[in-house]
Amino acid sequence: MRTKVITYYLELTDPEAFRPARREFHDVALTRVAPPDPEVNRAFYADVGRHWNWIDRADWPEERWRAYLDAGDVETWVLTCNGERAGYVELQIQPDANVEIAYIGLLPGFTGRGLGGYLLTEAVTRARQLGAERIWLHTCTLDDPRALGFYQSHGFALYRQEESHIDLPD
Repeated sequence: MRTKVITYYLELTDPEAFRPARREFHDVALTRVAPPDPEVNRAFYADVGRHWNWIDRADWPEERWRAYLDAGDVETWVLTCNGERAGYVELQIQPDANVEIAYIGLLPGFTGRGLGGYLLTEAVTRARQLGAERIWLHTCTLDDPRALGFYQSHGFALYRQEESHIDLPD
């Protein structure tokens, strides 16, 4: 099915503009996946993304996942809640003090608890630790309809949008 998609590109360049989540959690942990594990990334991509038509990596074989993660510029962090996997974030370190939040998402059953704000706050904190002067991400009209407003409410500014048409699987 051919579908129109608008992709929104957002950035955070002023540390003072970021509005972190204020809620504290005592039952959550964020742990880096080290060494990189393609199966972790593939599973989260599939389980989080199936609800939002994430298809660009759906057919990646293990070798491609391995090459992506072994390049050394990606960090994967897993969020757990009471010991159960709840979400993840992929940070891609790029030239010129840029860090992309390549993927971020919660598994079904963990949304609506404030965990997304916590995860985003931790991702921005880690990106700054990595030396980021510019942290950027993108979302689109296939994502959660609240995503664009969510990122903007935390201080990310829209700097570009693109319209495209893609074929979604039935």
